[in-house]
Amino acid sequence: MGLSRNDGKPSLVSPQARRAVFHHSRQVLYSALESGQAAAIGLDRGFITAIPHAGDNHRRSRNPFTDEVARALGDEGNLQKFDDEFDESDRGLRDIWEAIVYTGRRCREVVQLRLDCIGRYRGLPMLWHDQTKVGNFNEGIRIPEVLYERLDRRRDKTLQRFERRHGRRPTGQERAVIALFPTDVRNPREDHSISYAHFNRSFRAWVDTLELDGTVAHQARHTLATNLLRAGATLAHIRRYLGQVSDRMAEHYTKISNSDLEDVLHAVWVAGPGAPNPGELISGDSTPLTREQAMALALDLSRRSTPADGGFCTFQPVVQGEACPWKLDCENCDKFVLSGADLLYWRRKQEQWRSIAERAPDDATADYLHQVFEPTARAIAGLEKALAGLGLLDEALAMALRRPQDYFHRIWSTNFRAIDLADVADNSGDHNVTEEQPA
Repeated sequence: MGLSRNDGKPSLVSPQARRAVFHHSRQVLYSALESGQAAAIGLDRGFITAIPHAGDNHRRSRNPFTDEVARALGDEGNLQKFDDEFDESDRGLRDIWEAIVYTGRRCREVVQLRLDCIGRYRGLPMLWHDQTKVGNFNEGIRIPEVLYERLDRRRDKTLQRFERRHGRRPTGQERAVIALFPTDVRNPREDHSISYAHFNRSFRAWVDTLELDGTVAHQARHTLATNLLRAGATLAHIRRYLGQVSDRMAEHYTKISNSDLEDVLHAVWVAGPGAPNPGELISGDSTPLTREQAMALALDLSRRSTPADGGFCTFQPVVQGEACPWKLDCENCDKFVLSGADLLYWRRKQEQWRSIAERAPDDATADYLHQVFEPTARAIAGLEKALAGLGLLDEALAMALRRPQDYFHRIWSTNFRAIDLADVADNSGDHNVTEEQPA
């Protein structure tokens, strides 16, 4: 009864309309029940709980871009055409599109970026944004250098536009609310972003000229998720990076990807038994890392390390192919580091040493064995604490033996590096792993 067309005539009740009416009615009634308003007006609880559920909206999932479409949308000539013909006011439509492609963010999340959404942390380019759809605010992710430079140029253009309008630089308070992609409609403070509809209309008009009918910007998000799966990332990693991907979409990605989702290595690195501080987290703080710090510290060490038995060697000559001057004595070498993928390996080693110590002929021998293994035990404890702090301990404990071909996955080479970090195992007072909140 409440639905009508634009001309005022009654509308037909479609399945979509029925779902919308019942869904929002349930929200209103249950909100009244939880707040106590239903009891205040005498509304029966049985009436509220009896309201039927109209079913889910079974929408078709968007597919990732095909190779041909991806090449067309990334062609420099086509991108320049998007810039010249569909963004005459220079509001940054191409910048928005490239940010969507590089990061896999939702379109609205990119359109609504603020002026100071980018920054360098320990030299690493970062992007900060709000995931309003899922309630995550000020989320930080690493971005490629080329995208950082593009958004930095856009920031300069926005500041210049503000200066031309006001004849001065913005104050700190004004700068905090200025949009990175401000609209030119009733926007004297430059704090309102261009609308999602404006970008969408321009994008559709552009892809129509490329004869790519049916292509939408949101498919870039699905394309990135599928590529991450093919590169060996788990759904947990993708949910964390893209911002709470639904189970339905996750299942859609797995149907497309041919990768084995369990073959992923969580690259959290700690110093090995031969280091001055075994178990020292190779990142920047003795406390468990926050999610933002962990992402800001993530480094690509694929060219700075080589796989070794139970860990990685970071000694540069060996990484470049020369022979090890210490005859592969990794456990006593300060260039040897442990990753999260090595936790089960070292736990088995620990159990072996404990078993040998328990069978020692006397207490003195047992104490000696424990003393010899003490640096390794500290390294294991530090690795466990680092993984617990990052919310990866359970996944690391469930991981099977790594395979040689896994070394070629990029997730292996994304690690956490640190300088002058206190021994995280010693901070807890003993070598037992304490429960930490996931970063």
